Amino acid sequence: MKCLNVFATTILILILLLIKVNTVLAAEYHLPAWYHKPFVEDAKGDLYYPDWMAGTWKVTNILEEQVAPLAPNIISPGFEDNQKYIGEPIIFPVRFGQEYYIPETRWFFIPSITTENPVVADRAFNGKSITEAYLGKNSVLRVAVDPQDPNQQITILKGGIKSISKVTKRALEELSKDRFMATEVTQQLFKSPNKIYLNEVETTSDYHLIDPQNIEATQVTAIYLSPQDPDYFQAGDRPVAIYRYHLDLSLINK
Repeated sequence: MKCLNVFATTILILILLLIKVNTVLAAEYHLPAWYHKPFVEDAKGDLYYPDWMAGTWKVTNILEEQVAPLAPNIISPGFEDNQKYIGEPIIFPVRFGQEYYIPETRWFFIPSITTENPVVADRAFNGKSITEAYLGKNSVLRVAVDPQDPNQQITILKGGIKSISKVTKRALEELSKDRFMATEVTQQLFKSPNKIYLNEVETTSDYHLIDPQNIEATQVTAIYLSPQDPDYFQAGDRPVAIYRYHLDLSLINK
C-alpha cells in the first residue's frame, strides 16, 4: 500500500507519504538508514502481499513525526504545511486481492501460467482513496495504472495538476507468518499549468497482523531530490524530508 499527503504546488508528494524516522526506530523495525538511498533491486512485476492482506480495509493513518534533515538549507515543498497533520487521524479505505493482479505476459503475448494469483494492491482505487482523504471528495478526476506495467501510474487532479509515478526499485521480506515488510522507490513527476517538479520517494512499510480483522503498520518515507533540482548536488543521496505514520487497518470485508 502506498501510497502520502497534501501540499500547495506539488499536491501528491505528501499523499504518497504515510510515515517517521529516528535511529532507534530504524533498529527496531529493521528499516533502512536514511543517510543515502537504499540498496534495493529493480522492481519487476507487482508488489506481492501475504494472503492475510486480502480484503477491503478501513485505514486510520496518523502522522507521528516529520524531519527535514537538511533544514534550514533545503526544505522540500509541502513540508511546513504538512505539520498540521501531526497527530490528526486521516481515514480512508484501501483494498488488496488476487482479483487485482495483472498476469505478466511473455514476449510472444502468452500470459505466464501460475497456479494461483498473488495478492496485490488495487493501486488505482487506493491512490484515489488516499488522495481524496487529503484533498477532498471529487478532487481526483482520474487515476490510471498502466495495464502492461503495474509500477506506472498517472493521477489527474482538478486544476490541471498531473502526477506521473513509476516504481523503480523494490525489496520485500516476510519476517514471520504475521509480519511483512516492503520497500519501494518511486520516481515522481508533478505537473501543473505553471510548474514541473520531480523527486524520488522511498517508502518502507512494516505490517503486523494482530488478528484476522486487524492489522497495524508503521510506514517510513524519505524524499530525495531529482538531478534536475538546483539543490541536488548539495543534497546528494541524502533525504530532504522524512515522515513516519502509524496505520491501523480494520477489515471491512473479504
